[in-house]
Amino acid sequence: MAMSMSNKAVNRGKNKQASSTSRSLIVPVLAIAGWLTTILPNPAIAASYSNDYSNCAGRLLKVGVTAEAASQACAAALRPTDLAACVVKIDKETQIAATDALSSCGKARRPEELATCVVGVSLSTKEEANPAVLNYCGRSLLPVRFGQCVVGLRSQIDVPPAQVLDTCISADDSVIGASSSTPPTIIPAGSSIETVPFPTQQTVPAQPTVPTQPGTN
Repeated sequence: MAMSMSNKAVNRGKNKQASSTSRSLIVPVLAIAGWLTTILPNPAIAASYSNDYSNCAGRLLKVGVTAEAASQACAAALRPTDLAACVVKIDKETQIAATDALSSCGKARRPEELATCVVGVSLSTKEEANPAVLNYCGRSLLPVRFGQCVVGLRSQIDVPPAQVLDTCISADDSVIGASSSTPPTIIPAGSSIETVPFPTQQTVPAQPTVPTQPGTN
């Protein structure tokens, strides 16, 4: 009987030791798991970024851009999806090849506006101005306005495409220059302006008259 109780006590001691050892092993494992969770990127964020660049590269490859050119262009783009949309739109709606449009779309501040300009002008000029249209729309800081200028003038005036492109790009530069100049200062009505009087010629004081003494004549 005494031996049985002794065995039970020994077993309880072993169980407590095993439980303590198990807890000591579980705690570091949980700590490591929590640490890994904090340093690994959020899957949703990672998927969002990869989708933008994946979409860009995939769309460019489908319109004939080489893998090397697509990877470089998408990697350098601030908005990869806009870059791809610009190239695809020009390739699909004009006779300009995607490989030619890629450079202009990559340099544009607003690629989608550039594409709108190129497509509109190309249709208006019946593709006669290609690929100069890329250069003109790329030069303009207001590509949509520039495209509207070309299309509007061509719809009413029969002028060569090169001439209307030069006319609208010159007007585009003038509008940008005028808007960026310093506006005139407007003085509110009723306000006083401090003026500085013009200097006047100083008057030399007259010499005092000395009375004559009697009998000095």
